[in-house]
Amino acid sequence: MNENKDQASLNRIWCRVMLEELYRHGVNHICIAPGSRSTPLTLEAQAHSGITTHTHFDERGLGFLALGVAKASKQPVAVIVTSGTAVANLLPAIAESAITGEPLILLTADRPQSLIDCGANQAINQREIFGSHVTASLELPNPFSGTNLNWLLSSVDQLMHKQRSLGGSLHINCPFPEPLYGEVDEKLAQALMAPLVQWGESDKPYTSRILSSMSGVEAQVAANYRKPVFVVGSIDHEQARKVISFANQIGAAVLCDPQSGTSSKWAHYDLWFELEQAKEQLVECDAIIQFGGRIVSKRLNQWIASHITTKPCAYLLVHQEDKRLNEHHLPQTHYQLTAEQWLAVHERLTWQCDKAWSEQLNQYSQKATLAIEDLIDDELTELSLARCLSQLESSHTFIGNSMIVRLVDIVSKLGEQVIYSNRGASGIDGLVATAVGVQQTLNEPLHLLIGDTSLLYDLNSLALLSQPKLTQSKAKLVITVINNDGGAIFDMLPVPSAQKQSFYQMPHGLTFEHAAKQFGLGYECPRSVTSYVELVNHHLKNGEGTLLIEVQTPPDEVGNQMRQLRKRFNA
Repeated sequence: MNENKDQASLNRIWCRVMLEELYRHGVNHICIAPGSRSTPLTLEAQAHSGITTHTHFDERGLGFLALGVAKASKQPVAVIVTSGTAVANLLPAIAESAITGEPLILLTADRPQSLIDCGANQAINQREIFGSHVTASLELPNPFSGTNLNWLLSSVDQLMHKQRSLGGSLHINCPFPEPLYGEVDEKLAQALMAPLVQWGESDKPYTSRILSSMSGVEAQVAANYRKPVFVVGSIDHEQARKVISFANQIGAAVLCDPQSGTSSKWAHYDLWFELEQAKEQLVECDAIIQFGGRIVSKRLNQWIASHITTKPCAYLLVHQEDKRLNEHHLPQTHYQLTAEQWLAVHERLTWQCDKAWSEQLNQYSQKATLAIEDLIDDELTELSLARCLSQLESSHTFIGNSMIVRLVDIVSKLGEQVIYSNRGASGIDGLVATAVGVQQTLNEPLHLLIGDTSLLYDLNSLALLSQPKLTQSKAKLVITVINNDGGAIFDMLPVPSAQKQSFYQMPHGLTFEHAAKQFGLGYECPRSVTSYVELVNHHLKNGEGTLLIEVQTPPDEVGNQMRQLRKRFNA
């Protein structure tokens, strides 16, 4: 066998086997950026009948696109990029995945080892380039006929089994010697795959592993708590609804983070936690039962930490992943279960909750609601925008980071919206690409709320919205960008006043009308809440493609409004 002559075929055969095994592990979507060295991976991905491919010219955006697809599909998603700095551009999305757990598989093409560290073009050291941000990594050898393909299969399986247990991203570095182009020698493929006849005739992975369901976990003493507070964090919308329903049945107070897409009659806790009467009553809480992690409200996080460390109170965390979600390092019992599994055990028990105690907490929420409604009118401000989300006919909403997610947490009362976000690393990069990944997978109308600096950071991902698969789709997208001329969140933080504008807020003086035109998007700039709600609802129901709505507000307006709201509420 002439190894050099057959190298193009060997490259493709290895990729064919690897991608088929990934498909059997649930990989139905692959996101691809252009590149020559990644040709064997790209061509085999495109040829696989069961795999849907997505493309983007920007690898940083591509990583976030894959993240969005994984969020919506709840399946592992593969990413194919060429060698060099293309690989390094995936790191931001991988850092997010490491925290939030979306399963990505990074298939990074590489130069063969003989071209590393010798001045060859586009050749960097890609070994373990993502460090601790990936769950596991695999360094493949050059595709070689002397290496049995069953080694490749079992090695891929080992990584996928680990990801199934731990979540997060996997890195498979794939060196491909030249030539990279050419048709596959099917006789060679048949010879190499001869030992894999049984695998080829099956549709199952080469090896399998069964994880414990943990369904027999005992309820212990949770039902004995008299004054529990349920906290619903970043969990699936349907499971969040079941938690709220259960809490209502037993008479427990329940606080909902906006990432759950739900709310309760104890809404606006970020405001009423400040009241002395509320603080005095909350002292009596004997259990905090938290579902999911990554709570938006700093005030809620601080209360949990303070209460657990100063009072005899249990702290239970229900989260299916094997991750430490305990930023204050509190004494905690972690049930590695889904909310549904936990509820299935505890619904069979008789709870003796003090309903009068939890109902009394509700009066503080009512007071907060009155204060919010008294301050907000039909003028379109950041505060009124966050408040009016419940009026929008959007069943799927992606909330960006920085100021907007905090305002939604404080003043909104969400109903039946499925909420998506990137609240792991809480970065402002890649939000457009992630939202597009969600929409491409759902194929349903989506509303994206994003800040101006966030949109500028990911502006080139607007190009994804002009791709045929989206323009021909019946799914509509509304992007609402809040343009306060820079980082208005720093008006809420104790940054040095002398440097606040130049080094924190960084005013840009830009608007987005021409950006919308450049990428072929609709554009509107409403001034009232009424017109804004009408625009969003009309487009999500009857519009076509993507509508970019720009909400222009003064830089210091939201900070002044929040100070005014807290002053009125505490008066």
